[in-house]
Amino acid sequence: MKIVFMGTPEFAVPSLKQLLTHHQVVAVCTQPDRRAGRGNKMQMPPVKALAQTAGVEVLQPETLTIKKAPQGEADIQSNKTAKQIRDYLKKLAADIFVVAAYGLKLPKAVLDMPRLGCINVHASLLPKYRGASPIHMAIKNGETTTGITIMHMDIGIDTGDIILQRELVIDPQERTPSLHDRMAKLGGECIIEAVALLEKGIATRTPQESAAASYAPMIQKSDGLIHWDWPTAQIINLTRAFDPWPGPYTLYKGETIKIWRVENAEEANTDKAASPGTVIALDPSKGFLVRTGDGAAWVLEIQAPNGKRMAAKDYLRGHEIRVGEKLDIRQNNQPKEEHK
Repeated sequence: MKIVFMGTPEFAVPSLKQLLTHHQVVAVCTQPDRRAGRGNKMQMPPVKALAQTAGVEVLQPETLTIKKAPQGEADIQSNKTAKQIRDYLKKLAADIFVVAAYGLKLPKAVLDMPRLGCINVHASLLPKYRGASPIHMAIKNGETTTGITIMHMDIGIDTGDIILQRELVIDPQERTPSLHDRMAKLGGECIIEAVALLEKGIATRTPQESAAASYAPMIQKSDGLIHWDWPTAQIINLTRAFDPWPGPYTLYKGETIKIWRVENAEEANTDKAASPGTVIALDPSKGFLVRTGDGAAWVLEIQAPNGKRMAAKDYLRGHEIRVGEKLDIRQNNQPKEEHK
């Protein structure tokens, strides 16, 4: 089958690898190179790197949408570029467009181009977690299972009819990086199966139950704020979900510190009169104990501003934290600075 692949980050790479092995990928659309990292250097998307290695043509439009009433020179140029890319995609006469974490909206004119339509690799069991951050939200909300959905695309956000789904168990200790990698691998396996069904003309169209839909919005830095008045399990899930970005954080003496790992204190001799966020015990061999909404949590891994991630027990050797001190929970909704 002649395929145009549309994807950008690491999540999309296994899907593209599978398609390059089993089908004819005539072009790859990915987002433009962006500045990133400490050096703020231009970096190409992972999908572009793979496509170039495979000798596949790469297209990097800023948008595929043509505005009806351009307001200025920038809009006029954007429309011109979008039209050129759309005209070129149409000339390729692909059988299908495969989309995996592309990051750009596909207008109806693009969705209607390929003979068999456009299909999407989505990292949840739809209609659960439509949107941009399904892997993070599944962990944050304490889900025990998730999965991959391959769906026919329509003009909605992850609302199209389902072709197939495959379930994946989430380990209780699993964090976003490992689940992401397992989901990406499964996505590659599922897309090959779905394309084969389309090629044979036997792909199903199962409508989603919109009443059961939930959403996974774009993650903001402020989402990493730990609310110590939450139940301990909820705090643990937040630290699992937002590692490495945006990073779970709290405020201590006016500074933002990252709290990477916490553990439920099953038999804590807690001061139940202490308010959430209060340091209630220290253990030089482990870390420090913080009062939560329903008990207490051991802080096991921490990162000071401009410092490195380290075990909390090592942090305590060079930093003084006292019993009775308070980790602020609502002074500020944004980290003062980003440190990795």
